[in-house]
Amino acid sequence: MNDIHLKSVLQAIEFMRKHLDEELTSEQLAAHVGYSPYHFIRIFKQVTGISPRQYLSALRIETGKVNLLKESSLLVKILHSIGFQSAGSFNTRFKQFVGVSPKQFHRTSKQLTSHMNEWEHKNLKLDTVEAKSGSLPRLTCRVTAPSSFRGIIFVGLFPRPIPDQRPIMGTAINQNARSCTFHQIPHGTYHLLAAGIAWSLNPKDYFLLDKSLRGNYESAIQVDAATDQDVSICLREPLPQDPPIVINLPLLLFEQSQKKRFDRL
Repeated sequence: MNDIHLKSVLQAIEFMRKHLDEELTSEQLAAHVGYSPYHFIRIFKQVTGISPRQYLSALRIETGKVNLLKESSLLVKILHSIGFQSAGSFNTRFKQFVGVSPKQFHRTSKQLTSHMNEWEHKNLKLDTVEAKSGSLPRLTCRVTAPSSFRGIIFVGLFPRPIPDQRPIMGTAINQNARSCTFHQIPHGTYHLLAAGIAWSLNPKDYFLLDKSLRGNYESAIQVDAATDQDVSICLREPLPQDPPIVINLPLLLFEQSQKKRFDRL
């Protein structure tokens, strides 16, 4: 990675953070770091994996999450501070990215924290689809993490190279389980992303994932009727240029574990 390009992208990201309440354009960001819009967008995608517009949207929603965990009653102040002009548009975008409305996010955070903590001393491996051996399409992912890591690993197939909406398929693993298999995957092109959330005494660490381990498969995965693939992801520490993880992963864990329990009844 070009160090000059990285420095420019980090400057643009910092500018975004300081001006979330403004109507920013790629042209403004490019001018701030001294590039043409075309060149800026190209290097921004090279460094972060996504466009400046996608990154800015994720930053705004992530900042909304931070503020909602503090005080949901200040919703109007929150949405204006991150560039939204109406509660309706904020609610729509927040639910699209996070998976629940802003009020639901605040209200369910304690319950979801308790559910996360239940798995600290249990073996967790949630298969998204119970399938016969050999059924296709199939994708098996093996995840490696630092030996010191203790927590839950989320793995998902996303339509974009950023976890800013529900995955097409997703699962969670912990303890000694370090692999998962997806069966009967809808045909399409996906990005395989993973995040490792460490056990914490601070509930916010389960929802604000700037400290979480990250990992992704290096290229998009094309799934068709004949797909039968094994891949690996290595989790690493977060980098300053990483896009925020805005999807509510504890909620996905709760939904998956509840579905698995009900399927067995």
